[in-house]
Amino acid sequence: MKTISLLALPLSLSALLIAGCSDKSPQADAAKSAPADTTLTQKASNAAEAVKDTSVKVATDVKNAAIDAKDAVANKIVEWKLTPADIKADLEKSGRIVRDKSVAAGEKSGEVISDARIVTVINGKLLVADDLSAFKINVDADKGVVTLKGTVKSAELIGKALELALDTDGVTQAVSELTVEETAETKSM
Repeated sequence: MKTISLLALPLSLSALLIAGCSDKSPQADAAKSAPADTTLTQKASNAAEAVKDTSVKVATDVKNAAIDAKDAVANKIVEWKLTPADIKADLEKSGRIVRDKSVAAGEKSGEVISDARIVTVINGKLLVADDLSAFKINVDADKGVVTLKGTVKSAELIGKALELALDTDGVTQAVSELTVEETAETKSM
């Protein structure tokens, strides 16, 4: 609204100057400036409506992107058999979990990414994960094969750690030697 008042002030002053210099009545000059004021008001209203429409569209797009990302993670967990039930079954069989990452159509398979970069990226992901600790999980990589060692609070978090590793460029296989840490409840059983 400040823009309208700043634009309307010079127009009003111009109208007064013209009225003083002409022999026409002030009412005739006011009638001529009224359409200009109406046009500016309408343009400002249209601009405000366009900004509102754009804001709503951007908010909707962000919300949809977040939903899509969440769905993509859930689909990968199922695809890589990293659900809590899958993890518990593997832990009962061998005490470790191994998952291979197949190269999807369109991905570069010949690109070699250094093991140091892979370890750095995975450690960064562990740092920002709320329920995983980069201090309790050791990450090693050898020619794209990542090994995770340490402790987590649940079997579900083993799956999440493996998903973070598998969802890293350059990783061809992820091996978990993670264990579920004992809590006061599990020790009393």
